[in-house]
Amino acid sequence: MKNTVLDDIIESFPDEDILKADGFDKAVIGIELDTMRLIYSKLKCIEVIMLTSDLTYDEAVEFLDFNVFGSYVGELTPIWCDDTL
Repeated sequence: MKNTVLDDIIESFPDEDILKADGFDKAVIGIELDTMRLIYSKLKCIEVIMLTSDLTYDEAVEFLDFNVFGSYVGELTPIWCDDTL
């Protein structure tokens, strides 16, 4: 099985506490090295939601905007890269 970007990051930084967003491992596109915050692709998150539910694109965007992208869970809160444009 091919490693994901997340797998590579965890392997590269085994001693770091890295906060993951549950269910979105395939949407990780990198890490911000100064703060060790994961960077997620919003577009990939939308695709994950659409594949795992019966939501349309617009419904997935609304769900993620309300429930995920605006959430603050401390200093390791992931970075949400807006690549949907």
